[in-house]
Amino acid sequence: MTTQQPLQLRTRLAVRAGRSAARLSRLLGRGEGSVIGGRVTLAIDPLSLPRLAAQRTVLLVSGTNGKTTTTSLVVAALRSAGDVATNAAGANMFGGMVSALSGASAATAVLETDEAHLGRTLEDTRAAALVLLNLSRDQLDRVGEVRMQAKRWRDAIEAHHPVVIANADDPMVVWAAEAATSPVWVAGGGNWKLDAASCPACGAKVRWDQEDWACTGCALRRPEPVAYEVPGSDVVALPGGAHVPLHMQLPGDINRKNGLIALAAAVRFGADPARAAAAVGAVEGAGGRFAVVRIGTTSCRLLLAKNPAGWTEALRIARPGAAAVVIGINARVQDGRDPSWLWDVPFERLQGTFVVATGDRGRDLAVRLRYAGVEHAFVADRRAAVREAAVRAPREEIDVMGNYSAFQDFRKVAR
Repeated sequence: MTTQQPLQLRTRLAVRAGRSAARLSRLLGRGEGSVIGGRVTLAIDPLSLPRLAAQRTVLLVSGTNGKTTTTSLVVAALRSAGDVATNAAGANMFGGMVSALSGASAATAVLETDEAHLGRTLEDTRAAALVLLNLSRDQLDRVGEVRMQAKRWRDAIEAHHPVVIANADDPMVVWAAEAATSPVWVAGGGNWKLDAASCPACGAKVRWDQEDWACTGCALRRPEPVAYEVPGSDVVALPGGAHVPLHMQLPGDINRKNGLIALAAAVRFGADPARAAAAVGAVEGAGGRFAVVRIGTTSCRLLLAKNPAGWTEALRIARPGAAAVVIGINARVQDGRDPSWLWDVPFERLQGTFVVATGDRGRDLAVRLRYAGVEHAFVADRRAAVREAAVRAPREEIDVMGNYSAFQDFRKVAR
């Protein structure tokens, strides 16, 4: 465990100013304040992140999808043994991480970090461990092509040598994580394979056989996981040989995989397997994801998806045979300006369900749904969109789905 040392005066003053800014933001109703508080702290002391991180043992969680949920699960597992500092609400840029470390005294920190900033975050925090979930296309205007991102991850791991807990089912992640000394491989799943059609090492075709995969041109292939689901049971195998039951409150197979990765990370760092599994299984949501809220008079379950891979999983979680769902799509800065990725999402799975399209780019979604053969309507106002869906399904809880800013819009109109 890292020994805590007194912070420099400049850092202490920066932290106080950041906390004051966050408090003011909350009083004015402008938000939780974690981002603005961190930005103020960084403006006064640009070295505040490494100075605050030096006080703690840091674990980072990164990937294109599932970061916030998995961070919450890792935190739950580790809190079964003690306090943990975290930005599990999803503020995963530098300001959010600084706020998380400024407001806590815990000796351990679990930080979600944006996949594009992993290298610098690893350098600033000197993290002891790194949890890698997946890599797929997302906001190409900001993050860049997937293989390029995998190369950045690999370079960062080679430079800083953290312990790596990685998804063995994603070729991009495996190639990046191979740079670690002894990666902890987890059968982390994922149903989206189109961004790993070619090998990140040599460019040859990747051949898939059920869950197994291998490059046809070089030695890159799926490593043998040490953490996996035991077939035909609710039991999972974990690093060190422990076998424990895992019963998830979060819906969907992908969240069970996220739970397994979180457990593997926690056990690797000393958590008791049974207590950690119970804590992970008790988590019901993260940052509003999967929350059941009321919009108007309608009970709604909120689902977040941001890119083709995430939407593929979200559509698997959506209730099969539901009479109606609401989907909101925006294309703001935090979403990426180009919504052409809609054409890669398998919306055909919603045939037989009435979809109410809404959001800034709801009309783009309506065009995509028309070509997918999905009955739909466009309703600009979000509350009205939910009312329209409720007409079709008056006795059902409605799944309300959106990409990042659309999801936040739904949260704002919920109660």
